[in-house]
Amino acid sequence: MMKTDEKKLYFASDYMEGAHPAIMQRLAETNLEKSAGYGADDFSESARNRIRKACGAADADVYFLAGGTQANAVMIDAILRPYQGVIAANSGHISLHEAGAIEFCGHKVLQLEHENGKITASAIENFVDAFWQDENHEHMVMPGMVYISQPTEYGTLYTLHELKEISSVCRKNKILLYMDGARLAYALACPENDVTLKDIASLCDVFYIGGTKCGTLFGEAVVIPKHDLIPHLFTIIKQHGALLAKGRIAGIQFDTLFTDGLYEEIGKTAIEAADRIRAALAEKGYQTAFHSPTNQIFVVLDRDRYEALTANVELAFWEHTDEDHTIMRIATSWATTQEDVDKLIDRL
Repeated sequence: MMKTDEKKLYFASDYMEGAHPAIMQRLAETNLEKSAGYGADDFSESARNRIRKACGAADADVYFLAGGTQANAVMIDAILRPYQGVIAANSGHISLHEAGAIEFCGHKVLQLEHENGKITASAIENFVDAFWQDENHEHMVMPGMVYISQPTEYGTLYTLHELKEISSVCRKNKILLYMDGARLAYALACPENDVTLKDIASLCDVFYIGGTKCGTLFGEAVVIPKHDLIPHLFTIIKQHGALLAKGRIAGIQFDTLFTDGLYEEIGKTAIEAADRIRAALAEKGYQTAFHSPTNQIFVVLDRDRYEALTANVELAFWEHTDEDHTIMRIATSWATTQEDVDKLIDRL
């Protein structure tokens, strides 16, 4: 049991801290400056240009939204026609953990079986082919886009080969490919990753660069590599109540993240911490549910270990595998300290 003088450790999620010190400093420095609203300020334009350069997409449209669920709901609604749905893994964030936000906007999530969080190009193609071959397809929800995330909800990664295959199927069938990048910094920092921002920009029609889980107070940067792919998106964002009046607050944060390569570096702390924890779990005889190389670790706990560990470490519930075993998620972040990792390993 935890000693009374020990503080509880928090490894439940990757957005428990505030913001990277460089962002806080820049926000403080610019706090009393006056600027235009709704993203028309110089800070936001600088951030957009830095993101375009990092993505190798000089003509990209870039918009800043407040959070991941908001970004997914707004963009999926903006992309799809009223009669269309979005293909996604049945483990995907829009399928499970967004409280029906996509359906609230009038679009069905068309779920596919996943393999450790990922869907395959062949499964997508088979689904689309089955729709068009069904004589009753006019009575059915038409697949209009594909949703994936990098990393996935299971902390796994799409390889460049897999992403190219999925992109090829989407373009062949004239449906858009959308990537949720809520934890993208942790994918980019992972040694097992072989997908770059430029790859994503060339293979996806729309994606967002996560900030909330990756060093900002809030905010996600939606990137549309092909200029004006979605006409009047500014107005659509406004219709959804998602347009930030003080847009410069998001702009300053992303301008800072994309200065001197900070975004692509910020995830390394999380990956290094997670790797240390993974090694300690293996050494101490813990079982992980599957291989997840990024900042999320899914550990299988029997009843005794569950009670002992969760008494002094805050973890995230994932699922019960049976009456005696529970999968809990350990998440590290850009702000995880070596001291806290040492304490967690000690408490294991």
